[in-house]
Amino acid sequence: MEHSAIMRGLTLEQKCALLSGKDSFCTRDFPGQGIASIRLSDGPNGLRKQTGKSDHLGINPSTQATCFPTAVTVANSWNPELAREIGEAMGKEAAAQSVDVLLAPGLNIKRNPLCGRNFEYFSEDPYLSGKMAAGYIRGIQSTGVAACPKHFAVNNQETRRMASDSIVDERTLREIYLTGFEIAVKEGQPKSVMSSYNLVNGEYANENKYLLTDILRKEWGFEGAVVTDWGGSNDHTAGVKCGSTLEMPAAGNDSVRELLCAVKNGEITPEEIDRRVEELLALVLEKKDQNQREDLFTAHHELACRAAAEGIVLLKNEEGILPLKRERKAAVIGRFAKEPRYQGAGSSAVNSARLDTVLERLPHSPVNCIGYAPGWGKNKKENERYRAEAVKLAKEADVVLLFLGLEPWEESEGLDRRHMKISEVQTELLRSVQESNPNIVVLLHAGCAVETPWEKYCKGLIYAALGGQGGARAELDVLTGTVNPSGKLAESWPVCYEDVPSGGHFAGKGKYVEYREGPYVGYRYYHTAKVPVAYPFGYGLSYTSFNCSAPAVLVNPENPAQGSVSVSVTNTGKRAGNEIVQLYISKKDPVVFRPEQELKGFAKVFLQPGESQRVTISLDDKTFRYWEKKTGRFEIEGGSYEVRIGLSSEDIRCSCMVRIEGTTAAADEKAPDCYRTGQVKNVSDQDFETLLGRKLPAARPQIDKNLTFGELKYARSPIGWLVCFVMTLMLQISLKRRKAGLNLLFVYNMPLRAVAKMTGGAVSMGMIDGLVMELKGFWIIGLVRFVLEFFRNQLTNRKLEKKIAGER
Repeated sequence: MEHSAIMRGLTLEQKCALLSGKDSFCTRDFPGQGIASIRLSDGPNGLRKQTGKSDHLGINPSTQATCFPTAVTVANSWNPELAREIGEAMGKEAAAQSVDVLLAPGLNIKRNPLCGRNFEYFSEDPYLSGKMAAGYIRGIQSTGVAACPKHFAVNNQETRRMASDSIVDERTLREIYLTGFEIAVKEGQPKSVMSSYNLVNGEYANENKYLLTDILRKEWGFEGAVVTDWGGSNDHTAGVKCGSTLEMPAAGNDSVRELLCAVKNGEITPEEIDRRVEELLALVLEKKDQNQREDLFTAHHELACRAAAEGIVLLKNEEGILPLKRERKAAVIGRFAKEPRYQGAGSSAVNSARLDTVLERLPHSPVNCIGYAPGWGKNKKENERYRAEAVKLAKEADVVLLFLGLEPWEESEGLDRRHMKISEVQTELLRSVQESNPNIVVLLHAGCAVETPWEKYCKGLIYAALGGQGGARAELDVLTGTVNPSGKLAESWPVCYEDVPSGGHFAGKGKYVEYREGPYVGYRYYHTAKVPVAYPFGYGLSYTSFNCSAPAVLVNPENPAQGSVSVSVTNTGKRAGNEIVQLYISKKDPVVFRPEQELKGFAKVFLQPGESQRVTISLDDKTFRYWEKKTGRFEIEGGSYEVRIGLSSEDIRCSCMVRIEGTTAAADEKAPDCYRTGQVKNVSDQDFETLLGRKLPAARPQIDKNLTFGELKYARSPIGWLVCFVMTLMLQISLKRRKAGLNLLFVYNMPLRAVAKMTGGAVSMGMIDGLVMELKGFWIIGLVRFVLEFFRNQLTNRKLEKKIAGER
């Protein structure tokens, strides 16, 4: 049935009803009008379709699916084609489970290493993030399932994530936090996009016309549906008016009433509602009956293993300790060899169809293992006993394979990390073992950068990241040389957290999150400000060696987007292997302040020993551009640029110069010195306001519907104080027990109004307004209003349900 015919058959009530969910993961259906319900499901590294009662964070069980490596691991492969393969596999499993929209990939920028959800995101660099995301999107949608990249936009922390306000200047917004989405949308052509929870410069992302309409739809040409993050709708009418299509999960009929009243009052037009309904219908009418029942898991497990191996990064290989020699006796130490760290916690958690462990895979590998010791336990007494066992075992071995990393509860949706360290019990274990055997290879499991002052105690260091269900096999393949490691870090690893430019303005107290560092994120800061790092962006070792030479640039100075850069790459070692050639652009004597260099292209090449190949990297419209706030568009500053070819951001092998015609004569911006030099660790209010072009908002707690449960201590109500005290106590106990209470974390950072958006209509916004009155100190009036709104909600729900069903 054509859209127009369906639209004519719908009442206004039905149209409004379609714009919010039916339950946790499904949209409303009107079979009589030819409108089926479609199902949306997480997640970024594998399907998470829940069985029975659904919930947002994956607490309840889900169907089995392949758990692929998380985004942090796949990004380290620098291979968009691998991302496409994984996306296609996830799409096939989604289709087989009758899932129509896969809520993936996640591509928020890794602004700060403590973000609890960094394992779900690709990189600190928008170009790499966008290219990897586009690969996933193409793969997912090749199966008939819609992809839904997330979270749009500037959503870079978990603390107060549903009500924080990201204060960011326009240039940084466009160059850093939107460019990845721009690439993903233009190249991947997703059928849906998920808006983020947070505000951006004072407006919620889901009701931000500038983001959803002006940029996403008009500038980038997006024609699909915008879906809220779960419970992320603040003002449903404003969202629909500004370009948000579908409110999830189920807000009941309260949202329907809100839209109907808005039409009646002239706040929104029927035509604006029609546009959103048509966007949703485009998704619904593409729904296909999937009858695929073939065994997907076997082939997909092989893909998961290959992806994990390609994403492993060799950080250190002192004295050629790797690959392991067959005759060397190896002691395997560390709990993660038996209980693998292979994914993060939260809505992305997959019920793995299969899970390899190192101990189970050892008999199938060339490793000559003489024994296993867990290394640490659950309390001090166990730690001492297990450490003694580990030291004894290490003395009997030629080499020690030590499996370390972050604990599962340390990386989770809803919770930012408190520091960049691995646990003290693990570092003490490493030092103790090193005293008895210096030949140690550490296999590190974490979804983000960690401090590594302890690396001096090991000769080999492998970053396994979070390798999914096949990670253990991949690790053994790299250890033994069955696979030659080729992964490169997709994020910088600072020496310590104090070196991170956003450290002073991350996950702090209050509503506002100030992006004072501007465009100096990750390597853009470390290179420009000349701050040493432990391991640079793009870094990774191999069991062979490579060199680059003879770069050549072919570019039209008047249209540089049509150009290309070629370079000769040679495998100078004795093993076949992959190398990732990285293209960086550096402006000479810039008028407009900018990072010292920026990634603008990359290519992965496989070479046999002694083989050379000419590698070509295309330039595009993003290669030389910068955002000019005076013209309100991207411009190119004319002049000389250095084209750098490197094997990491710090390992530049060759370069050449090119002169480019500018689109405008760039005027001196009179930017503060801190932004010209990149010294942005301590930006003053005045300098940040100069960058913003406006005054900073006043940071005052407000008692309103966006007060989070964790902020009820600011209320003028004993009830609010008690709720906050109990929740804070429960959270502290949970963290002390080293368990991430996901539902508790979610609620703690959840604003009051989200209750009305996630209870299926049981709680209305009117009831929340009554609750806010009570919290402001109007105890009796607030509670009376709450009760009255409860009965009003019940009565109007029944009447409206009949109208939605077509009854009069």
